[in-house]
Amino acid sequence: MAVARNVLKQQKQDLTQARLDALGPVTDQGWSAAARGAALDRLVQMGLPHARDEYWKFTRPEGLTQATPAKAAVFETDEALIFDQVDRLKVVFVDGVFSAEDSDDLTEAGLKIDRLAEDSDIHWAQGLYGTLEANGQDPVARPLAALNTAFATDGVLIHVTESAKRPISLIYRHTDDSSDAILHHVVKLDAGTSLTVLENGPAAARFNKVMEIDIADGAAFHHVRAQGRDHERQAATHIFARLGTESVFKSFTLTANGRLTRNECVIELTGDDAVAHVAGACMGDGDFHHDDTVFITHDAENCESRQVFKKVLRNGATGVFQGKILVKEGAQKTDGYQISQSLLLDGDSQFLVKPELEIYADDVACSHGSTSGAIDEDGLFYLKSRGVPADQATDLLTIAFIAEAVQEIEDEDLAQEILNRVEGWLERRRG
Repeated sequence: MAVARNVLKQQKQDLTQARLDALGPVTDQGWSAAARGAALDRLVQMGLPHARDEYWKFTRPEGLTQATPAKAAVFETDEALIFDQVDRLKVVFVDGVFSAEDSDDLTEAGLKIDRLAEDSDIHWAQGLYGTLEANGQDPVARPLAALNTAFATDGVLIHVTESAKRPISLIYRHTDDSSDAILHHVVKLDAGTSLTVLENGPAAARFNKVMEIDIADGAAFHHVRAQGRDHERQAATHIFARLGTESVFKSFTLTANGRLTRNECVIELTGDDAVAHVAGACMGDGDFHHDDTVFITHDAENCESRQVFKKVLRNGATGVFQGKILVKEGAQKTDGYQISQSLLLDGDSQFLVKPELEIYADDVACSHGSTSGAIDEDGLFYLKSRGVPADQATDLLTIAFIAEAVQEIEDEDLAQEILNRVEGWLERRRG
């Protein structure tokens, strides 16, 4: 056993060193230098993830950890981009590089928006950059997030001093089939403010992104994300959020296509009466592996959390869900809910699940459930008996299956936009 552990440790060290050699030294980024150095120390101590690590046993991490990314073809389409009809402030990155030409003016009432790449000695984000990521390393190591903090080349730093009048839209474009993008965003919401962030686009051949969100008392953060288009892309994304008293965090992600996607979400409810909802829907066809890994910590009284994830899989696609609710001592009157479900449209696809509850308080209501199955034959028969063709009937039942997750989006127009995209994806596969 000791020999096996030593072999694994050496493999991780070799893998990590190869990745670091390809990246080069951590550059001096002024105010972020100390955080970057600390993150590099964490990464070296942990090592990059290995398939034998507990939280990577369902997802092979090689594509995310190898020294250089595998090439990913750029997908061309005439389809209108998602959120194009929304009045929003656009911030565009092309293969991980900020594009001023394609972005809007970053001046917005109630918001202070800066770029991580803009070097300075002092910045408001100095006390936040890497802080929530570092907190999120315990009790589960997240080495790809530490790598991000150390080597991120750009990102946005958003300080919300008044409620935003329109969403901030982060748009990620992919033009280079071998691009390797590392972006890190920091969002700070002052007490009583609100902000909606939209994200969409394939980003790069390989994409590593971290978003740290600090939500003060009474503030509300809404997040809607669409991942898709370029099928050969590989991505590891991380959200780290800290919630104050009576604050709200709601995040929804739609994923369609993508050879390998790992979305991690780590949330700390530190103030009483806080609410955190994390939801997602994915649609996978063929060479598709999608992993949602969520860790929610209740560390205050009378807080609510929800995890709602739906996956539609066919032609050998794989879906993974790892979700945990940790209720610390003293976090009484916790309401924690978790559901993960898959719809397998053939016998070749698979859904791998690891739901967890860890509770140290006695006045709580926590539950988790997970199901996996085929299309509802009774519902299919009913629709066909009413003259609906079998393929269209299957699509209607698929949309109904995903709807529970989409309902977690508070903005009805954004929810409808997501459902329209789901319907379009199904129609293209039917065609």
